[in-house]
Amino acid sequence: MKATRQLHDLGQSLWLDNITRGILDDGTLQTYINELSVTGLTSNPTIFDHAIKNGSLYDDAIEKKAAEGQSGEALFFALAIEDLVRAADLFRPVHDRTDSVDGWVSLEVSPLLADKTAELHAHARRPNLFIKIPGTPEGGPAIEESIFRGVPVNVTLLFSAAQYLAAVEAYMRGIERRIAAGLEPRVDSVASIFVSRWDVAVEDTVPLALRNRLGIAIAQRSYKAYREMLDSPRWRGLAASGARPQRLLWASTSTKDPDAPDTLYVEALAAPDTINTIPEKTLLAFADHGRVGGALPLDGGDAESVLAEFARVGVDETALAGRLQREGAASFDKSWKDLLDCLAAKRASLAQGDRTAGGEP
Repeated sequence: MKATRQLHDLGQSLWLDNITRGILDDGTLQTYINELSVTGLTSNPTIFDHAIKNGSLYDDAIEKKAAEGQSGEALFFALAIEDLVRAADLFRPVHDRTDSVDGWVSLEVSPLLADKTAELHAHARRPNLFIKIPGTPEGGPAIEESIFRGVPVNVTLLFSAAQYLAAVEAYMRGIERRIAAGLEPRVDSVASIFVSRWDVAVEDTVPLALRNRLGIAIAQRSYKAYREMLDSPRWRGLAASGARPQRLLWASTSTKDPDAPDTLYVEALAAPDTINTIPEKTLLAFADHGRVGGALPLDGGDAESVLAEFARVGVDETALAGRLQREGAASFDKSWKDLLDCLAAKRASLAQGDRTAGGEP
């Protein structure tokens, strides 16, 4: 049995952190669904930027939409929603079979458009589409309001248990407002904890024995917080009213250290009732030689003792969590700008008759 199937049987959903028109057109995504137990998908501006800049599969669509007067953000969303709708349709059987627990695709939007989540979700006309909203302090009100308005949300850019709990709080406030307003309390959401960036941040400042251990310890602590939230009186009351848990999702789980196993984070974070979203390279590596051991301990395992070791060598994990979130938000803003610049350049070159040679990279 493939390791991907073993993860599925353990109770963890495996999502692909990638979407291009190429893997939709050539059947690759369907193959991953059929053969590698992939049950969902996430996307981000960088993925679209690379696909548009380095290939020609979007050229016809860009020319057509440019002729209709579309540019900038409107052009991006037109292209992205076309792809995500196709992906959502591929995952729709999973979505229906699991009663909407699984089978989701995610669209990331500029923070400047967070107040338009309901409009963007409605435009796609697919029930299994998440709108990504950063779990920053500034994003909290948008998360709560989107949930209140019935928009499924993928809360992104979370780096610690404390940041995760803030996202859960925003989610529960939105659900509580719906209940108070007499609305259906069932609005799906996931909360995405970023893992490997922790280890990249400290790789040059900690002893060799501690390398590639910080991200996993932070994830273990977050998983404990997740399980405690599900067992809290407040959540049990909401669940009794028909609310669904905001599932925990592991993001940034590709190995960045060339000396570490390429399946390090996937193997370490096998946990029931969670999601792991991984790029194609990591997915294929895990399917080929990954191993599934025991499930992540509900109590966080050795997380606190490992984090104490990092504290002893001068790592302030609270301060670092804040820094990583700020850097993540800044990186996303840059990626968004780069994507819009890429689209503008591609639109202009196509208008001049300059078409990119070749296909999808």
